[in-house]
Formats: sequence, C-alpha cells, structure tokens
Amino acid sequence: MTDTATQAPEQQAPPSTRVLDAAIGVLAAAFGVAVGTLLAAFMGPQFAPIEVVSSTAIDIPPAEVKEWATSTFGTATKPIVVAVVIATVVVVSAWAGIRSRRRPAFGAQVMIIAGVVGAIAALLRPVDSVLAPIPALAAGLAAAIAFMLMMRLSSRKVVTITDDVVSEPQLVVDRRGVLLGMGGVAIVGAAAFAGARWITTQSSAVASRLSTLLPAPAEALPALPAGVQAPVPNMTPFVTPSADFYRIDTAVITPQVEAKDWSLTFDGMVRRPYTITYADLLKMPMVERDVTIMCVSNPIGGDLIGNARWLGTPLMPLLERAGIESGADQLLSTSVDGWTCSTPLDGLAEAEPLLVIGMNGEPLPIDHGFPVRMIVPGLYGFISATKWVTRIQATTYAAEPAYWTVRGWATDAPVLTGSRIDLPKGDVNAGANVIAGISWAMAGDGVSRVEVSVDDGEWREANLAEQPTPRTWRQWWIDWDAAPGRHIIAVRATNGLGETQTSDERDVIPAGATGYDRLVIDVV
Repeated sequence: MTDTATQAPEQQAPPSTRVLDAAIGVLAAAFGVAVGTLLAAFMGPQFAPIEVVSSTAIDIPPAEVKEWATSTFGTATKPIVVAVVIATVVVVSAWAGIRSRRRPAFGAQVMIIAGVVGAIAALLRPVDSVLAPIPALAAGLAAAIAFMLMMRLSSRKVVTITDDVVSEPQLVVDRRGVLLGMGGVAIVGAAAFAGARWITTQSSAVASRLSTLLPAPAEALPALPAGVQAPVPNMTPFVTPSADFYRIDTAVITPQVEAKDWSLTFDGMVRRPYTITYADLLKMPMVERDVTIMCVSNPIGGDLIGNARWLGTPLMPLLERAGIESGADQLLSTSVDGWTCSTPLDGLAEAEPLLVIGMNGEPLPIDHGFPVRMIVPGLYGFISATKWVTRIQATTYAAEPAYWTVRGWATDAPVLTGSRIDLPKGDVNAGANVIAGISWAMAGDGVSRVEVSVDDGEWREANLAEQPTPRTWRQWWIDWDAAPGRHIIAVRATNGLGETQTSDERDVIPAGATGYDRLVIDVV
C-alpha cells in the first residue's frame, strides 16, 4: 500500500535497515524452529529440527574426523555441534534478511530451503518413521510465512510532493509495523517453544523415573569393602557417581521414554519372537553387578570410563526364550532413536549380559538410558551398551551391519588391559609424593600387577587396592621421592594370565587404543 505524505527534504532518506532486516531473518528462523519443536514434542523430541540436523552433522563426517572430535572435545562434542548448527542458522537467516528488503520472496525461499535441508537430514537419521521430516518442513514453512509477514509490516512506501512534483515511491521503516510484526512473531514463537518444553516435560521420562521403584535384587551384592579405595588423598572414587559418569552416544536430544510406554521386542533369526513391557521386566529376577564400562573412543589416559553398581536382569534367559536359530552371529540392538549396536554372539553367555534398570542404587539416569539399557561386561560400549534399548534382533553381520560397523569400526572389540595415572595433578614439591591411578583387565581374573617407571627407569611394582570382581577397575598407588626437575611417569598393567599391556601405540580406531599412559610432571 502506498501512503502519500509531505515531508521535509532532509527526512526523505530512509535510515539503514540492514540490522533490522538481519533481525527479522533471525527471528523468522527462530519462530520456525519453535513451531517445528512444538510439533516434534507430539511426535518425539528426536524429530526436532535442530536435533535432526545436529545428529546428521555428527553422522556424516568420516570415522577419522569423528574420532578426532571425540578425542579432542570428549563429552563436549555434541554441544559444540549443536552450537555450530545454531550459529549457521543465525548467519544464514540474517544474510537472507539483509538480501530481502526489496525481494521478500528471496528470504522466504531461503527459509523453505532450510526446512527441506532439515527434512533430508531427518530422512538420513536411522529412525524408521515416515513422519520424521514433518517438523523440519513445518519449521521452514512457518519461518517463511513469519518472514513475509514481518517484512510486509516493517516497511511502507512514501512519496513526497515538492513544488507540485511527486517523487518516486520510497521504502521507509514503519516503526509501528516493526513492533506489531516482530512483537507478534516473538510472542507466538515464545509460546510455541514454551509449549514444546511443557509437553516434553510432561510426557518425558522425568516423572516416570521419579515414580519408579526398583525391585529388590534376587542376588544382592554386599557393601564394597573399604579396601577397594586406595588410601591416597584426592584419589578417583572407586564407584563413579552417576552424575559424573561419562556419556558418549549419538543422541543430541536425550530420548524421553516413559516406563509405561517402553517395550522390548526380540525377533530376527529366532523361533519364538515376542515383546515384553517394563512391567514384565520388573517381574523378572534382578541381580546386582559391579562393572566397569569404557567407550572405545577413550584415548590412553582418557576419562571415558566409569565404574558403577548396576541392577538388571540377565539377558541370556530372554534370548533362550526366543530361541536363536543356527547361523546367527550377532545381536543387533536398537535404541529408540534408531541407533544400532552389533554384539557378537560368540562368548556372550560367558560375559553374562544384563538388561539394566538401575545404577548406583537408583533408577537409570535418563542420560544413561532410562528406562532400560544393555550392559555386556568386557566389551567396549559401542558393541554392547545400547541405551534406551527397544529391539534386540538375532541376525548376521553380513545381513545387518550396525551404525559403527558401516563406519569402519570393529565388530568384535573386547576391552583391552590398560591403566591410567590419576595422581599427581599438576606440579608438585620435591620430596615425598604419591603416584596413583586405576587399571583394568577384563580377562584373566582381573589386574594382577601394576608397575610404574619414572624417566624410563626400572619398573617398580605398585601397591594394589582390592578388586571385588575382575569386571571392575583396580586402584593402585606407589610412593615417589621426587627430585627437582621435569619427570616423565609411565604405567603398565598385567592381567591374571601374566599378559602385560602392550607398549605399542595404536589409535582408538577400530578396536580401542593401546600404549602406556605417560604423565609429565614438574617438581619444584
């Protein structure tokens, strides 16, 4: 619409609108994301636009790049990817806004294209749902509509009349329209996002977990003896607190699964496929087990390892009920977000796998797989520790390669004997000091010996804390009379079979890192 007004010449030139246009673009994109997130709240938080794009961004890079990211950033990898995705959305939407003052359709087209990109990312996710792209497409459409609306309301055409001469129409900022358009979009978008958060919270696992009462175990473990903890100040706790336990998975948004909605299907190459519910699971005999688990991405000396007391039911009786057919060589377990894990059937019974419902005396934390996850002692997590598990399929490696298998990782990866130096931390004073850490050996009855060397000198045997089971780590310590200067400390462990961890350095790909942990210490 063209307004006719008489203005003084100095008032005819409109102010710069680049900042305003950029803000409109960013607000439109945020509005679209809010709408898409609200829609995903009804379908599943894993379908939210930012989540699917971030998850796909994590999946696409080659294994070497992903491993570099995990080794470099550890558990911060996913937040960094999400931050990069959000920053990209902000930059692109701001650029679209700036380019669209005279061509609003261009910005709308960018928003729709962004929605299509999100939909494609959703289709690339390992989630078997034709509805997965809908939130992203809705986000793109909502962003385009909001963008056109704000652009239309934020400007108007004016002409000036000077000495009966009518000037060409000029676009100027309509401040009232800016407030109306941007304010309205911001309010509706905020309401949509708040609604999404409320729905997700109400339908999430939080309330379900808080109301869950763990059954008493049929096989309860005694309290851990005091001797499992090395008598060294500031030593790593033998039991890792659940809040401090490492988390490595592909889920950008933690799946929210209520116990009442959870089910687990056993199928594939089985004679009697069946499905159980959480209520069914609680009726099964529960056992407690102290088990250390580790991520295959854990570098030498890394912290992607933890020890906990788990509560769960043995998996083997459930597999026997299904009746696995001959020819199957793996269990393909699937998480609710579509992630798949291949566990070798060979040797599985001896490992005593569990379907876990409790961790350190409480229901599983949501981040660690509530309501149910798998634990297979002695295997790296990427082939054993499926969180939010919802399907276990007996199959073959040839027929059903898992998520990490197609990315070049091993199909059989037992946890390798290893050790880590935890103390001292930082520079120390000359004189009496203590070197201490943890070691693990899942084979050969656990850790039988730990040795420490300073400056490539002789290997000295360290003191060992108690080890309640070979399936946990073992703490060690040794006194050190430290001389001033810079020193290099190395450690190695030996298992009960007399096999000492190798000094050969190997990357984590494809089956776990090897080598000695070394620590450089300055003594003053």
